[in-house]
Amino acid sequence: MKTSLLHEKHSELQLKLHPDCKKLLEEWQQLKEKYSGDTFDFQVRDKVLKLPFTYKSLSGSSIRKVYLPRYSDWGDLLRWQLQENVPGEFPFTAGVFPLKREGEDPTRMFAGEGGPERTNKRFHYVSLGQPAHRLSTAFDSVTLYGEDPDHRPDIYGKIGNSGVNIATVDDAKKLYSGFDLCSAKTSVSMTINGPAPIILAFFMNAAIDQECEKYIRESQAASRKLEEGGLPTYSGDLPEGNDGLGLMLLGLSGSDVLPADVYTQLKEKALQSVRGTVQADILKEDQAQNTCIFSTEFSLKLMGDVQQYFIDQKVRNFYSVSISGYHIAEAGANPITQLAFTLSNGFTYVEYYLSRGMNIDDFAPNLSFFFSNGMDPEYAVIGRVARRIWAKAMKYKYKGNERSQKLKYHIQTSGRSLHAQEIDFNDIRTTLQALYAIYDNCNSLHTNAYDEAITTPTEESVRRAMAIQLIINRELGTAKNENPNQGSFLIEELTDLVEEAVLLEFKRLTERGGVLGAMERMYQRNKIQEESMFYEHQKHTGEFPIVGVNTFLSKGGSPTVIPNEVIRSTTEEKEFQINTLNAFKNRHADKSAEALKRLQNIAIQNGNLFEELMETVKVCSLGQITHGLFEVGGQYRRSM
Repeated sequence: MKTSLLHEKHSELQLKLHPDCKKLLEEWQQLKEKYSGDTFDFQVRDKVLKLPFTYKSLSGSSIRKVYLPRYSDWGDLLRWQLQENVPGEFPFTAGVFPLKREGEDPTRMFAGEGGPERTNKRFHYVSLGQPAHRLSTAFDSVTLYGEDPDHRPDIYGKIGNSGVNIATVDDAKKLYSGFDLCSAKTSVSMTINGPAPIILAFFMNAAIDQECEKYIRESQAASRKLEEGGLPTYSGDLPEGNDGLGLMLLGLSGSDVLPADVYTQLKEKALQSVRGTVQADILKEDQAQNTCIFSTEFSLKLMGDVQQYFIDQKVRNFYSVSISGYHIAEAGANPITQLAFTLSNGFTYVEYYLSRGMNIDDFAPNLSFFFSNGMDPEYAVIGRVARRIWAKAMKYKYKGNERSQKLKYHIQTSGRSLHAQEIDFNDIRTTLQALYAIYDNCNSLHTNAYDEAITTPTEESVRRAMAIQLIINRELGTAKNENPNQGSFLIEELTDLVEEAVLLEFKRLTERGGVLGAMERMYQRNKIQEESMFYEHQKHTGEFPIVGVNTFLSKGGSPTVIPNEVIRSTTEEKEFQINTLNAFKNRHADKSAEALKRLQNIAIQNGNLFEELMETVKVCSLGQITHGLFEVGGQYRRSM
């Protein structure tokens, strides 16, 4: 009798369980078996990968890549699966992929100085011997504001300083020459916002012309245009590792030398193969970094046009925007504010793209994120919280598929945490921040060089910065495991606290009319400034200890380090960029005015500007296009 009552109660409780919860509990034993073998099988699109699942230490201990909790209680198991789960399973708290990519570290190194040739040499230096090439591009302020290099006093001194100067499609071809932009082993990130669609069009044309160059070499297709004199060349010797790919069509487009049908096929292939990210996050520019050039409305239209073009051309491996918290943090925001503002900006883009008639599953996989990692405890869980909130919103609110639910993000260690006093200590801070990121399963990582507090990084400091990642990934035993944070009481508590704080910030933004309404009231800027002042005050009083800066000073008082060499672009590099630009303009003088007029008409007719930009950049420079668009799209003016 008692047994039957128990069975009845058991059945009654089971009926009350949500079908998804019941399914999770029923499949738990099967999941345990899947994670108990020496190899692990998982599917990526149409491929099944079989990867080793254990690592043997020098002492003979067998370390598994993923460990499951030892719970037996249904409540504990269900709570864990609904809020945590294994990497690669909803809500993706522990990571968006079951295992990390084999043979490719998440290293993505940042470079940009002088002209395209100088930065190309740095790219090849940091990539030499690496199985995959993950390049991240810093642009100078001339390029960031959409201007051409010029002798104007407000431009000349900035050419090629603190970033590379790129003014034409030929500059982009030289910048990435020697890297196969359509290879699955190459990925390029571009830190550009205001003029991002123009620079992206430069890059895409460079990739397309590389495919055209490969076709010309393989088919031995000749063209008289290739034999014409007066075409631009790469300045100086090619660096080690640069085979010259991308330089054949300098001064020309593949469409100039190949039949239209062949060019169209190669263009499609390139667009569907190219991997990388363009930052293009205009909301955080208004809130924190200040490199807006077009009106906010026109900038959003340009972003939407890029994404629509990506959908139409089946560009699946390139992110149309990198929704960035890094600059919000660098401007002074604490980690919770960084995360809340970044995610809210992301949801604003989602709403805007949906309003343009795009399907959530057509564009959500093209969105990526970019966060800063500092020293505060909340940085240990920034990825976990971001993935969980994004996945639940995508699944339950927007009805997105699994690919749309996966938030992928890049981490850069904190620039604000680098100090000009005791600069050798900066590597210690960067190592700890990198450890936070790797333990949190970030998808890519840039480690800052210790001397960035005082100069553009040298080759020696960049090598040390790369070594930080390599030592963690290849030498540190616990990094062989891929869910080291799971099961920690501290990490679980921090995750819940940060998630709650982020949702509370969403409520504050909603009360102010959403992200755009809050921007009109300068809410985000004011909050960032208040948090920046609080940090600086704590640092000044010593309440927030910084070793070598306000505590543990050396006998000499830890003075600011004066660098032996401050890396700046040379006069020769500046003049070469200006002369190269003038030669480009002269070469295309008969076509540029007409191309700009077509672009302006597309804007007036509310057509897809990026589709037209892909043609405009073949004959017009960055500055010509920017000023042409100012006339039809409006120039940015800050609301005071």
